[in-house]
Amino acid sequence: MGVILLDHPLASHVLGNLRDRSTPPETFRRHCKTISLLLAIQATQDLPTVPVQVQTPIKPATCKMLSASLAAVPILRAGLGMLDAFLEAFPDVAVGYIGLERDEQTAIAHSYYCKVPSLHNKITFLLDPMLATGGSACHALSLLKENRATRIKLLSIVSAPEGVELISKRHPDVDIVTASIDDELTVQKYISPGLGDFGDRLYGTQI
Repeated sequence: MGVILLDHPLASHVLGNLRDRSTPPETFRRHCKTISLLLAIQATQDLPTVPVQVQTPIKPATCKMLSASLAAVPILRAGLGMLDAFLEAFPDVAVGYIGLERDEQTAIAHSYYCKVPSLHNKITFLLDPMLATGGSACHALSLLKENRATRIKLLSIVSAPEGVELISKRHPDVDIVTASIDDELTVQKYISPGLGDFGDRLYGTQI
């Protein structure tokens, strides 16, 4: 698999607003939803379809309809900001949740919650807005595979090269769909230039 970079003028504009430290939480959430929708569209452009005949007000028409079952699994809490856009685009998507905590000293993640639907024969989208070290995403991807997910895509708004490299090594079968690959990680394991703590900015809890 590989890395798919979202290349769209609207995505660049929205990402600029997300990066801006002066963007208030309510505006941040709106921009998060917009860019998440663009990522969802990018990530699903290869979904399988089947021909279906429908009756229009004028005459019958053969249309291409989606034939795949989908699942979306946000990593709590920040991933919740990406979920609404996915639900609006794909109302029938099955939803699961993975809760992870990262040790601030070791940067190693451990799971405190995992509730997912049946992932067998579904295309699964893991929603993680900040792919930093990649440790949390790697752990979540392993949990999804333990729950019989076989075709997975990771959607991330901003990614660090270190995280992309780790996912590519440990889960080479997973596509990464992201709006940006930033420069590096800081000593504190924050993405640089990044946009700060995504969850805090999303919910207005930063100090």
